[in-house]
Amino acid sequence: MQRYFIPQQFEDGMAIISGDDAKHIQKVMRMQEGQSIIVVSDGHAYEATIDGFEGQDVRVKKSSESLRSNELPKKVTICCGLPKGEKLDLITQKATELGMHELILFEAERSIVKWDAQKGSKKQQRLQKIAKEAAEQSHRNVVPAIQDIVTFKQLLQMTEKYDVCFVADEEDAKLEKRTRFAEILSKTNEQQSMCVVFGPEGGLSRTEIHALMNRGFQSISLGPRILRAETAPLYVLSAISYEFE
Repeated sequence: MQRYFIPQQFEDGMAIISGDDAKHIQKVMRMQEGQSIIVVSDGHAYEATIDGFEGQDVRVKKSSESLRSNELPKKVTICCGLPKGEKLDLITQKATELGMHELILFEAERSIVKWDAQKGSKKQQRLQKIAKEAAEQSHRNVVPAIQDIVTFKQLLQMTEKYDVCFVADEEDAKLEKRTRFAEILSKTNEQQSMCVVFGPEGGLSRTEIHALMNRGFQSISLGPRILRAETAPLYVLSAISYEFE
């Protein structure tokens, strides 16, 4: 059953779907009155019936109570140093499927790509659209927020609000005796919000690692192998899902 997110709540059991989603219902899916869809409003999903069409908008009527949520039991924020090429698209899409709550992009010392401020807003909007489509496909109740790019200094200030913070350090992966990520996660049952920082292709500098550690971050290794910038966030989300779901 097709799933659509709406920005408003149902009023008297009715809601309006507009914009690209309404066009998708009418032009792509060619749905008719009486057909059922899933509508997600304010973090809750409901079955709804197409009640009618108002120009380019679609009027829907709620036909069920709130459905089961498929969200991760932990709110996980992924912070990525700007990677090259289309890797951001991949991270956004797959991390959304795996339950990411929020994505923060930051300028790391070793980021090769530089964010074009004039084009940044359009890139952010495109990533937000990718997240929305991935959330619909994976039957989520929340679309991850894709934040605008920040400096490393700003990132340090933003991370104070999380219950627990980790930084993926590839140097830890080279140690013969490593702390297993599973062991660290097993001690975070009471923490509800997590922040995990990853570097770009060249990794984080030791200066950045030390700055994060001084802010209370815990260093984590993701096994003995060195993972690509686009693989590491997906590894972490998979491990969190395995531990808590």
